[in-house]
Amino acid sequence: MKKIILSGGGTGGHIYPAVAVAEALKRKWGDEVEILFVGAEGKMEMEKIPALGYRIEGLPIAGLQRRLDIKNLAVPFKVLRSIRRAKHIIRSFGADVVVGFGGYASAPVLWAAQQMGVPTIIQEQNSYAGVTNKILSKRAKRICVAYDDMERFFPQEKIVKTGNPLRGSFSQKSEKSAEALAYYGLKADLPTLLIVGGSLGTRTLNEMMKHWILSLDGKAPIQVLWQTGKFYEKEMQEFLKAHPTENIWQGAFIERMDYAYEVADAVLSRSGACTVSELCLVGKPTIFVPSPNVAEDHQTKNAQALVNKHAAEMVRDADAVENGMAKALTLLKNKVRLADLRRNILSLGIADAADRVVGEIEKLW
Repeated sequence: MKKIILSGGGTGGHIYPAVAVAEALKRKWGDEVEILFVGAEGKMEMEKIPALGYRIEGLPIAGLQRRLDIKNLAVPFKVLRSIRRAKHIIRSFGADVVVGFGGYASAPVLWAAQQMGVPTIIQEQNSYAGVTNKILSKRAKRICVAYDDMERFFPQEKIVKTGNPLRGSFSQKSEKSAEALAYYGLKADLPTLLIVGGSLGTRTLNEMMKHWILSLDGKAPIQVLWQTGKFYEKEMQEFLKAHPTENIWQGAFIERMDYAYEVADAVLSRSGACTVSELCLVGKPTIFVPSPNVAEDHQTKNAQALVNKHAAEMVRDADAVENGMAKALTLLKNKVRLADLRRNILSLGIADAADRVVGEIEKLW
């Protein structure tokens, strides 16, 4: 039996690619492979991973606070404790390969494995690599990436373009089914814009919608699927109740994302790595509004990578409230531009990314 450690977490963007690879390993090898996740104590993976039926061990790791904070004094000690704990986990489990997907726990696990001579793989989701992965790449056997030109950060001979592993299936439907339209109460003859800002929501995109709604006379010229996010749900519900507007669907979550993608003629979204990869697979013309509140501004770099290939458009976060919806309306009127963006973004999708990562794991065990 082969034994694989998958490490990553802190956000869904690190957790779910790891889960997608675990599922691909199980599909191919069944009981011939044993999987152990390693995460950070107190982070979301410690609940999400067991709920999916996988075993997980936690490390006492924490990240540096961006502001001056006394908690930063404890970080070096937590790192050392985490490395010692990671070595114990790797030794006890008998890992054949360790794969890191980013997040707090990933670095000490990869570092420990490399010190112990266990082969390691880095799965870099973004178009701009962080400092930690650049350091760890020197002793990694493979670096699985989703973007071109990553030799700027990693040894070229170790890079394999696999794409970002995603859970579920994503279809490229060009026609809107009656079921999908009915699910959201939409009309077939009106253009539809999907606005998504993550499960918790995004203040900028919600303020953009409020600004736009206040400029209308109670009826939107297009249909909008507006995901407010859980954090802003009550506030935005009250706003729309005070300013009722036709042709707008509002909800904290989008349960049937497949239907939402199907009916959307264009998408306005943040540009986290997994979101970008999903949009490439479904082939939706997209305007990205990168979050400025992420490490090394990687969302802007993710979006810019697609803009450079004429596969998406972008609006700066600082400009989105005033200009985001105007840009979306202009795009929805331009059928030629929509077709070009759809064709170009589709060319970047890699549907079998998880299986490709599994293929790289197999080469090392």
